[in-house]
Amino acid sequence: MATFLYKLGRFAFRRRRYVALVWVALLALAGFGAASASTATSSSFSIPGTEAQKAFDLLEQRFPAASADGATARVVFKAPDGEKMTDPANKAEVRKVAEELKSGSDQIASVTDPYTGKAVSKDGSTAYVSVSYKVSSMELTDATRDDLQDTGKAAQRSGLTVEIGGDALQVMPETGATEIIGVAIAAVVLVITFGSLIAAGLPLLTALIGVGIGVSTITALANVLDLGSTTSTLAMMIGLAVGIDYALFIVSRYRAELAEGREREDAAGRAVGTAGSAVVFAGLTVVIALVGLAVVNIPMLSKMGFAAAGTVAIAVLIALTLVPAMIGFAGKRVMGRKARKAAEAEIKTEPKPNMGTRWARFVLRKPVWVLLVGVIGLGTIAVPAASLEMGLPDDGSQPTSTTQRRAYDLLSDGFGPGFNGPLMVVVDTANSSDGRTAVNRVTDEISGIPHVVAVSPATFNKAGDTAMITVVPKDRPSSAETENVVHAIRDAGTDIKSDTGAEVLVTGSTAMNIDFSQKMNDALLPYLALVVGLAFLLLMVVFRSVLVPLKAALGFLLSVVAALGAVVAVFQWGWLGSLFGVEQTGPIMSMMPIFMVGVVFGLAMDYEVFLVTRMREAYVHGEKPPQAIVTGFRHGARVVTAAAVIMMAVFAGFIGSSESMIKMIGFSLAIAVFFDAFVVRMAIVPAVLALLGKRAWWLPRWLDRLLPNVDVEGERLRKQLGETPSDGDAQGERELTRV
Repeated sequence: MATFLYKLGRFAFRRRRYVALVWVALLALAGFGAASASTATSSSFSIPGTEAQKAFDLLEQRFPAASADGATARVVFKAPDGEKMTDPANKAEVRKVAEELKSGSDQIASVTDPYTGKAVSKDGSTAYVSVSYKVSSMELTDATRDDLQDTGKAAQRSGLTVEIGGDALQVMPETGATEIIGVAIAAVVLVITFGSLIAAGLPLLTALIGVGIGVSTITALANVLDLGSTTSTLAMMIGLAVGIDYALFIVSRYRAELAEGREREDAAGRAVGTAGSAVVFAGLTVVIALVGLAVVNIPMLSKMGFAAAGTVAIAVLIALTLVPAMIGFAGKRVMGRKARKAAEAEIKTEPKPNMGTRWARFVLRKPVWVLLVGVIGLGTIAVPAASLEMGLPDDGSQPTSTTQRRAYDLLSDGFGPGFNGPLMVVVDTANSSDGRTAVNRVTDEISGIPHVVAVSPATFNKAGDTAMITVVPKDRPSSAETENVVHAIRDAGTDIKSDTGAEVLVTGSTAMNIDFSQKMNDALLPYLALVVGLAFLLLMVVFRSVLVPLKAALGFLLSVVAALGAVVAVFQWGWLGSLFGVEQTGPIMSMMPIFMVGVVFGLAMDYEVFLVTRMREAYVHGEKPPQAIVTGFRHGARVVTAAAVIMMAVFAGFIGSSESMIKMIGFSLAIAVFFDAFVVRMAIVPAVLALLGKRAWWLPRWLDRLLPNVDVEGERLRKQLGETPSDGDAQGERELTRV
């Protein structure tokens, strides 16, 4: 592989104008596709194989006029102190709003009158108008949304408090200026790392081109493939982070080759042949982790994984081709001014031990202590993960500044917390001899379940073979008590089906959330086994070792559990919540654990590959194991540190998003990268390698014969170029004697 990539790097360097032109053409083509594509009209959410989805599909089939997948809204009214919503003047205002809504848009399916639909609270202080739409929230026009927001303004002038809840106001999430700040921090880190504006600008420029192609392609295909808004945000988040990192490693290795006196074209080839090999395998681990999300069998999650994986693949290709081409345009300016002057004067100085070298020496002196501190520290931070509660965000998790959140609170105060998450019970009586009797039994059974406060009369479809019953639980939608109500209804339905033949199904957003969380839990272990197993095999090929990949996987599990503990502490317990803009604590998003495993595993392996391949390279070229650790840190620690800081900055930029899901993802990925890069890879990994010594690179002979030799460390490339081990080995020997 190293030989092929060496030739590719030299080709891209020589034919830089053509290579750059191809990538610019691809960017323009993707941009044109995104600009000319029709706006995405939906981002459907389905959970195949669950009872809630089965009930939802049955509703669409048996109640086609109900628009089961249509957007909904609740216009909530609260009377001034001393008044009631049943007062004639207030009643007139509410009915006026309802009439305006009916005639305001042809996308509206129905508008209910609160005074005939029992939508007034017992104390008379609160009432609401329910609005159903014929289309999903993403298909609503701006005019329809504006009409919904404007309808209550006249009522507000009369003294009523008017707020609007529901998914009809759902729009694209805003990430805010912090995302730009993340990129700015990345730029500063690159300038400090390279000491050259040109060298710092190359990774940023190439990463932005890659993200531009990836996100534009997703936008162009969004309508065709039914991709949600979160898909492009995730692809941008991950693509930008890995794009900068991969280019950073190539540019850094190119500068190191120049410093050894190579010609520019040869240096570009060697950089792509060595660091490029690490980029390929690091990218493969990320792609495996993201594509592996498909095993969960949730279309939305699978599409997010595939889209992000595509963006990562583009980042790898850009690092291998466009980066050496841009290096060719940059010339000697890719080196800092001091380095250029020293090269021109042909000054040869004994390199001073850098921070990575000093840290490696310290770990070699105290490996047991470093290992214990790292493991115990992350273990302590992981403790809150034992209290993890999972759910999906609803209007109750929105910032208090939004009308959706204020409407949620008004409904909770007026009707009870459970009113924000009613359950929809669907009774299929097609196989029942007496459907109405069966439905009456269902209603009676549900009424007797604890924590149920209201059960609506059953509504039958035209054929009379299906009934809908609305159940209002006592507690908030994300509570354990509401989950128990769902399970109790389903347990009762099992007995009813055996006695009457009528099938009882529970759906609605609350039931969907419960089923989604359960599906996530069930898929976590198979997903872990698949992703970690494939990556373990991949790393065995890279490192020609059994223990190094095993150590990498265990270190990842430690860092991801610690990151999950931090997420629970901030978003569920509220610790330091104000610092991160968390206005409402609650359950952790159901997909967060499996999503963190997927994304963080891929990113964690980046640092493992980049840092340890340099150690492996030194070991293969004749250095002793402790000496190889020092060499790996001398060359790689500074770059890996910069890469981790950049990745953290990019992810942390999304914490400013108005969308709670994006905010939580940004925080979790940033903190996970911190734990994995600085605690696991920089401390635990060298400590374990120091304790293992030569055993770290042990591989059974039979397995050595079976595994393909991809020559990541470039040994074959060196032989082909007729080289002997470099003077760097001697330098490593001198540094080792100081430990």
